[in-house]
Amino acid sequence: MHAVGRLAILTILVCAFGADRAVAQSASPPSRTGSYSPGELVRTGHKFFGTVSRELAEVIERAVSRWGQPNGYVLGQEGGGAIVVGLRYGDGTLYTKNAGDRRVFWEGPSIGFDMGGEGARTMMLIYNLPETDAIYGRFVGVDGSAYIVGGFGMTALTDRNIVVVPIRSGIGLRLGANIGYLKFTPRATWNPF
Repeated sequence: MHAVGRLAILTILVCAFGADRAVAQSASPPSRTGSYSPGELVRTGHKFFGTVSRELAEVIERAVSRWGQPNGYVLGQEGGGAIVVGLRYGDGTLYTKNAGDRRVFWEGPSIGFDMGGEGARTMMLIYNLPETDAIYGRFVGVDGSAYIVGGFGMTALTDRNIVVVPIRSGIGLRLGANIGYLKFTPRATWNPF
């Protein structure tokens, strides 16, 4: 029982540190050329998620107020599960105004005080993306999930100066907090490492 308590405390501390790290790494605002306005993102999210949701608009407004206007976004779906150690797999399309669109896949492991499984439609806001190939890397972050039948959740992942903010609307039951990464690839793979 003491090990579970220590793991929970460690996860909470890492969550607090990880959120500050993502904010610190995103200090330079993206250029306005080729970026997406909150209105464009909410309209796209409405079409993608299929509902007009005040919660979606609030999540997007929160992301834009923290990191500015993204210069790309990904629309896709993913699934994952965890019993302390977890895995997540997804696929979608990266959209940019100036560099074209590109099919992407992502996978990644996690560890923490986390349990359950979910399927989610995912909209990822991408900040400071210098070119579309720069999406292929490992984006580290902290995730806190509370999916119970539905709802929106937002996290922040970073690699170099690029920030990825997944906004998920999930179905399933997954509770907890974890640290992990998402690895973006040009082709689907089962290897999360």
